[in-house]
Amino acid sequence: MSFEHRLKELGVVLPEVSAPVAAYIQAVQVDKLVYTAGQIPFVKGQLIYKGVVGKDLTLEEGYDAARVCVLNALAAVKSLAGSIDNIERIIRLTGYVNSADGFTDQPKVMNGASELLLQIFGEAGRHARSAIGVNTLPLGAAVEVELIVKLK
Repeated sequence: MSFEHRLKELGVVLPEVSAPVAAYIQAVQVDKLVYTAGQIPFVKGQLIYKGVVGKDLTLEEGYDAARVCVLNALAAVKSLAGSIDNIERIIRLTGYVNSADGFTDQPKVMNGASELLLQIFGEAGRHARSAIGVNTLPLGAAVEVELIVKLK
């Protein structure tokens, strides 16, 4: 089954790639690798998860924010690769969580992104990962995600 078909089966639609909010591009391809810029939880140009996880937002809302971020990252990859079917594997996911003092569930928040990648790509979606707590993110976003992907 193709990865594009798997997206449809899951009822997931990749968004349009959003315009950068500063001086960068959304993704860069070097040989067979695609590196995405940090993606925050934008939906149709609106930041939908803003605030501090563990204070303003629940763990579950952080999880959902990570899921939105990784969809934006996949859209950035697709913009260069033409189709997510051209992805050989997900190599690395780095996640930043705007965290309240004492909040230590960053890995659980980032599972929102990691579990979706596994649902879409199966074994090719297994990846190395960092889940990092920070005290602020651009525009007050709750989560930011970066991907490194290998193309076929």
